[in-house]
Amino acid sequence: MIAPLPDLLIAETVRAALAEDLGRAGDITSLACVPAEARLRAVFAARQAGVVAGLACARLAVLTLDPGADFKAVVEDGDRVGPGDKLAWVDANARALLGAERVALNLLGRLSGVATLTRAYVDAIDGTGASIVDTRKTTPGLRALEKFAVRCGGGVNHRFGLDDAILIKDNHIAACGSVSEAVRRAKAAAGHLTRVEVEIDRLDQLEDALRHGPDVVMLDNFNPDDLATAVRLTAGRARLEASGGVSLQTVRTIAESGVDVISVGALTHSASVLDIGLDAA
Repeated sequence: MIAPLPDLLIAETVRAALAEDLGRAGDITSLACVPAEARLRAVFAARQAGVVAGLACARLAVLTLDPGADFKAVVEDGDRVGPGDKLAWVDANARALLGAERVALNLLGRLSGVATLTRAYVDAIDGTGASIVDTRKTTPGLRALEKFAVRCGGGVNHRFGLDDAILIKDNHIAACGSVSEAVRRAKAAAGHLTRVEVEIDRLDQLEDALRHGPDVVMLDNFNPDDLATAVRLTAGRARLEASGGVSLQTVRTIAESGVDVISVGALTHSASVLDIGLDAA
């Protein structure tokens, strides 16, 4: 069971998307063709196999335009579905449902696409003990939703923003002078609940990175042999995260090196939209 996002976190995104679509005059097609009191019963259905995420977005899109609508989900976020599987039934004012249709499908399809791609990565490393995590390479304004979709696909969330963990990257190191000094300063400044991670791109930086006790070391674009060597040399002194050059073809080999975490930007920046339709019943 995946904890749902509170409607409060979704509503603003949904309302903004509806405002963008309805524009200055509303759905002039439905206003012209559909009687004001007409009702429409329809079903959200998958047109290809995948993992569902974003049902609450579809529900809120409909209820925002018709607060009296009846929306009944048939599946839950995180469920696998196949072509033709029903996701939810809706009975609403026809004009309202038609006005909400594209926003509901855009968000539901986008988030289900993220969940589906995440599940493919998670399945690819099954049994290795490693975890698949996301990055901050998200669609502006949709980060909370896309990271929720990653969880629906079996992945784990990396930091949400710049304020919830310290992650020292190459440009921080360049500005600071050395890997070791950057970690020392970060550890001195961090609160007792704030984790410190440092990124390195060469094996000879590892001991400098570990000297002041970071919680995590990110191994950026390491080949599998160097990943395995880093795991051996670290010997449990920090968690190790592999990043860069990760694909569905390489992720299993990366996981088998013994790293703890594999971060994959593609989960959110390259996921295809899952094909979902809304059909009158």
